[in-house]
Amino acid sequence: MAAERVVVVGAGFAGLAAARELAGRPVPVTVVDRHNYHLFQPLLYQVATAGLEPQGIAKSVRGMFHGVGNISFRLANATGVDWDRQKLLVDSGGPLAFDHLIIAAGATSDTLGIEGVREHTYPLKTLDDAVNLRDHILTTFERADVDPSIVDEGALTFVVVGGGPTGVELCGAFVELFDHVLARDFPGVDVGRARIVLVEALPHLLDGYSSRLQDYARSALIDRGVEVLVDTPLEDVSADRVRLAGGAEIATRTVVWAAGVRAQTLADRVGLEQTDGGRIVVGHDLSVPGRSNVYAVGDIAGATDPQGELYPQLAPVAQQQARHVVRQIALRRRGRPTETFRYRDKGTMATVGRDAAVAQFPGGVQLTGVPAWLAWLGLHLILLIGFRNRAVVLVNWLYNYTTYDRAARLIIRGETPPRRTAGEEADRAAALEDETSADPSATS
Repeated sequence: MAAERVVVVGAGFAGLAAARELAGRPVPVTVVDRHNYHLFQPLLYQVATAGLEPQGIAKSVRGMFHGVGNISFRLANATGVDWDRQKLLVDSGGPLAFDHLIIAAGATSDTLGIEGVREHTYPLKTLDDAVNLRDHILTTFERADVDPSIVDEGALTFVVVGGGPTGVELCGAFVELFDHVLARDFPGVDVGRARIVLVEALPHLLDGYSSRLQDYARSALIDRGVEVLVDTPLEDVSADRVRLAGGAEIATRTVVWAAGVRAQTLADRVGLEQTDGGRIVVGHDLSVPGRSNVYAVGDIAGATDPQGELYPQLAPVAQQQARHVVRQIALRRRGRPTETFRYRDKGTMATVGRDAAVAQFPGGVQLTGVPAWLAWLGLHLILLIGFRNRAVVLVNWLYNYTTYDRAARLIIRGETPPRRTAGEEADRAAALEDETSADPSATS
């Protein structure tokens, strides 16, 4: 009897956890991703603010599975599924046959239907996004050094939309980059005129955290000079300003989008039922209803907790779901009933900047300030993949902390539009739609 084949779509936290759990088992596994590396997304903002180089938070997928005979990798973009023939359709190489399919394609930015977001804001979901934002920030200061008059036009006003962990952490990092690094790099620029504005539609930052931690994060940012606007929805964005609810406008050339997310577009192309945010509906064991050999995990999965609420799109949730699914595959192979997924919350953290962070743990334990910041540093070092990456990040953190410097402030591409590959992505999406239309079995 041939070994059952497992195909894992995505090499993010969920996909990688599934592959690692399957490593060494008597089943052939193929991991499919459009990038050849695993990305540690929680530290993208540090690449964007010149604190880390891209290779410090990414690791080759093939390199992680050297010597693991049952794991292979395909560099490709998943375009759909031929359900009749049980094959994953990809844009590079032939289709991949599977007996079990784990969909772990992650999430992408969602414009929330706000005019101008797609054209005029900088997302922060990929390495490309982070390097693009870093180049733009450094190029903006170079331009201000040559022509100080552009400061009056809002060139040094940086608007961050979204008061979740990404937005809070990015604002804190902007303060340190501007005040301690770029102020020395550009003595001819009045860096003190730089503005950092955090815009959040909810009445508080860090939704899901306790009110005490929310208040601490807000106060810490304000103390650092960040303008925090809560209960302030964004109306629209143009090339040179943002308009807020009520009609107020802020002149700016840099708007970072750290607000809405939705499931990757693969969820739209496989013909499965979806829930809020485009997530794929799954059953109690994370399998897709009506397809017991297909599972969705991580940010793309519409799994719900016992209260019926969607699980948060967090790395620990994704990793636990992936490991759970591997156990369900083993149970099914032995003819045993599957189990209900239950998330074990081990806590959440967010850093505001040097010596300041918030952390909350089960049982009501909450930390702020230096203790929370040290806990945040330690956890992220542990979660990074690979000894080299941990060593590189630790050395950079020590260097940054002791010198107030940022060694990675290199302009690689120069000034580029906010979404550098938006046209390419649109062309790809159109091509995928045409391919799916031409092959009805892809979503049947």
